[in-house]
Amino acid sequence: MAPSGPGSSARRRCRRVLYWIPVVFISLLLGWSYYAYAIQLCIVSMENTGEQVVCLMAYHLLFAMFVWSYWKTIFTLPMNPSKEFHLSYSEKELLEREPRGEAHQEVLRRAAKDLPIYTRTMSGAIRYCDRCQLIKPDRCHHCSVCDKCILKMDHHCPWVNNCVGFSNYKFFLLFLAYSLLYCLFIAATDLQYFIKFWTNGLPDTQAKFHIMFLFFAAAMFSVSLSSLFGYHCWLVSKNKSTLEAFRSPVFRHGTDKNGFSLGFSKNMRQVFGDEKKYWLLPIFSSLGDGCSFPTCLVNQDPEQPSTPAGLNSTAKNPENHQFPAKPLRESQSHLLTDSQSWMESSTNAGKCKTGMSNPALTMENET
Repeated sequence: MAPSGPGSSARRRCRRVLYWIPVVFISLLLGWSYYAYAIQLCIVSMENTGEQVVCLMAYHLLFAMFVWSYWKTIFTLPMNPSKEFHLSYSEKELLEREPRGEAHQEVLRRAAKDLPIYTRTMSGAIRYCDRCQLIKPDRCHHCSVCDKCILKMDHHCPWVNNCVGFSNYKFFLLFLAYSLLYCLFIAATDLQYFIKFWTNGLPDTQAKFHIMFLFFAAAMFSVSLSSLFGYHCWLVSKNKSTLEAFRSPVFRHGTDKNGFSLGFSKNMRQVFGDEKKYWLLPIFSSLGDGCSFPTCLVNQDPEQPSTPAGLNSTAKNPENHQFPAKPLRESQSHLLTDSQSWMESSTNAGKCKTGMSNPALTMENET
């Protein structure tokens, strides 16, 4: 580890300040857009009182939801792996004594035997973070900017100066959605006055220049935000993160790009939750604990026990499947450590050709 001193500490502080520049830029742009739209367009330029009231009410609603979701995305701390994924002091000592290789992996395998971990490195090894000294949960990655492991890391976003992961991915999606609606609304209601600007239908005042630049800014951001929001909607529908879209997760049986996908409905609920009344609000409602996730693999994992007979009725009707009420890692732990060998009936052997990585959950085929 590099030595720390006054110089390195000062550099870290400078970097932290520089990381806030994109956020300050967005905040200043948002403040100017409020002045340009609410004051210069609605109050100064609009002559119809009814139009003023409707536009101001709709604008302030979108503005409030935009700011709320943006604030939550910025200031919601990314979740880190729980203490059960950290190595004990004795395990760390043993790991330091063992050379890199099979002996090193054997120590990690013993430490991970009670953990609900299904993904591996490209070489099939246990995913371990030397920096944080922990076994990485599924979909967890180390962020070089935050210098910590982030649960279900999607990417580090400079525009929010934060890692987008399990704890704030819903807020990030709502931020994209409300910012897109905000820009589209401004562009649509500003269009007629923008046309008047070019046809000299507006008086030669300060407001006309705000109206012109407001339309250009709203139209430009609408194009970029629509593509970004559409891309993340596709990711949610497939239950992928940005990192997983570029590099598919590796399971014990091999690479599987749809390993975490449970079907469109369950994929949506995993991010937004079961209660639809919270879907449009920047309130955390995602399912699970961020440390373990239900999987739906193409091939049966040979290291996992077969499906208990008691779950056969659920397998016959995937739509009745419910996510566990308690964190997934707790509901899986007894299955991972139980020495009992589960025997499948002959009727289910033909139906479960595709298999499951997580024996506690049923599989829903993608359409």
